[in-house]
Amino acid sequence: MDTAVAVKPQEPWRENLNMHLICKDCKEDPPNIVEDFAAGDTICGSCGLVLGDRIVDTRSEWRTFTNDDQNNDDPSRVGDGANPLLNGAQLQTDIAFSGGGSGKSRDLSRAQNRATHDKSTKTLLTAYKEIGALCDGMSIPKNVSDTAKHLFKIIQDEGAFKAKSQETVIAGCIFIACRQCKVPRTFREIFGLTKVPKSEIGRIFKHLERFFAARNEKLKESIVEAGGVPDSSGSGFNAMESTTPKDLCIRFCSRLSLSQKCTSLSQDIAIRVEATGVLAGRSPISTAAACIYMASYLAGEGRLAKDVSLVAGVSDGTIRTAYKIMTVRKEALIKPEWVTEGRIDLKRLPLA
Repeated sequence: MDTAVAVKPQEPWRENLNMHLICKDCKEDPPNIVEDFAAGDTICGSCGLVLGDRIVDTRSEWRTFTNDDQNNDDPSRVGDGANPLLNGAQLQTDIAFSGGGSGKSRDLSRAQNRATHDKSTKTLLTAYKEIGALCDGMSIPKNVSDTAKHLFKIIQDEGAFKAKSQETVIAGCIFIACRQCKVPRTFREIFGLTKVPKSEIGRIFKHLERFFAARNEKLKESIVEAGGVPDSSGSGFNAMESTTPKDLCIRFCSRLSLSQKCTSLSQDIAIRVEATGVLAGRSPISTAAACIYMASYLAGEGRLAKDVSLVAGVSDGTIRTAYKIMTVRKEALIKPEWVTEGRIDLKRLPLA
């Protein structure tokens, strides 16, 4: 029996636009090209014809041996990359001074510091150090810390909110950065971190939100007037939505060492609570805590209201009151297939 042979369709002819360096005498393909960095020439390895001169040596200009690096000397002359969060070209030369140096070197170091002293850069460095320390203390990811630093630099460059204290502006920047990076934190958590009053954090948040939104609109208008197209990828400042109970359930369940099944169940309940308006008027923290309290018992991983209150930062009485309201409407909050599939057991729910 003859088997059909698949015929590969012939590709249409296309001009090869790649640039190849070939010896004009040998015309070998592939060519045997040798780069002589010592002489700066490009030579054909077959016939010795010089094809080019004055080539740039891209290799490192030093050799490092094990026994030579005793004083931790770095032979690189490149230096660090520019920091976009700081002002200026950052190409200045620093005159080092050690304790064993002479008085002349000390005077030179002081004179250089006075000549290159920039108060705005010093303020930015101090603020960045504080933002980094606060975010590390709260286990906030680095991208949130960098976003908060970028927001603070914009405020510093615009010269806005000079009447507000630096601690208040930093707290507002961290709160906005958390929402921008989808890592929501509550006013209470920011208050516990920065010791800035919750009311002051709320006020600075509203001011900063309006400030960044207005600045974003001005940038878009300037781009349109110049004949460009505004960036719609979301790289700029985006209008933020308030924190929902669903956003808080993951973090609170993780702190309570609950399973993924219980976490997903609490999120589903939180979505239905918001859709039905069962706990309308209550804070997202109280709603999330009550949803976790109910889901933990439904999944057979019951947690006491006191344990949930320590994680969420609300009183256990508030959790029980919200849970009591939820049990009255539990048919609307619990999917029937959850019970039929055996994922949950309604008999495990404690009495309200």
